[in-house]
Amino acid sequence: MHNIEQRTIAFIFARGGSKGLPGKNIKLLGGKPLIAHSIELALSCPFIETVIVSTDDQGIADVSRKYGAEVPFMRPSELATDTAPEWLAWRHAIEWTFREKGPFDYFVSLPATSPFRIADDVESCLRTLQTSPDADIVITVKDADRSPYFNMIVLNENGDAELVIKPQGNVSRRQDAPAVFDMTTVAYVARPAFIQRAQQIFDGKVKTVKVPAERALDIDTPYDFMLAQAIAHARCPSSNVPSAE
Repeated sequence: MHNIEQRTIAFIFARGGSKGLPGKNIKLLGGKPLIAHSIELALSCPFIETVIVSTDDQGIADVSRKYGAEVPFMRPSELATDTAPEWLAWRHAIEWTFREKGPFDYFVSLPATSPFRIADDVESCLRTLQTSPDADIVITVKDADRSPYFNMIVLNENGDAELVIKPQGNVSRRQDAPAVFDMTTVAYVARPAFIQRAQQIFDGKVKTVKVPAERALDIDTPYDFMLAQAIAHARCPSSNVPSAE
């Protein structure tokens, strides 16, 4: 798959100000900081040239370097607020890399909050982009837990419940509704030029790679972290240690 003339660089974007789960990026999961799972996975991929962490937090930076990632810059504070779109942090990292390391062909984002991905998930995304000349970005998806055609509702102006999307005809079983998917944070693979010119993912032509639910957990809340600990313990009971605050 890998063309030696093409460059693939992985980025992990991990700001320090999470409010849903304070300190989540360096909380211990399975005996190592959460972000370390993404770093080690990226380093294990032979097609990835470099792993760069973009963060505004010195603690995250120190842990990232310990596990082998580069942290060659600190993310500007205005790109690390609750309201700052991560897309702008992507663009900032690409511009820094172009300036300091030269142009590269494929941008890979591996969020620290998705610790159960495997290398094949990332490789599948890269292969999909490489074999889709008209595509701008590849995202990962899983089968949706809920369906807007069947069991997702909105409340109308009278406070009455309605389906988000009213299906054509009589849909009495979920299996009869159109297939829908949840976006996951397992991986994003894009052409750098697309991120530089666009404002969001769906400004371009988007391809998908489907991953199983057990590899798609996105840790954003204390409950998510409890689930992650249970999964980590089931996979390796000896590594189940208390998480660091």
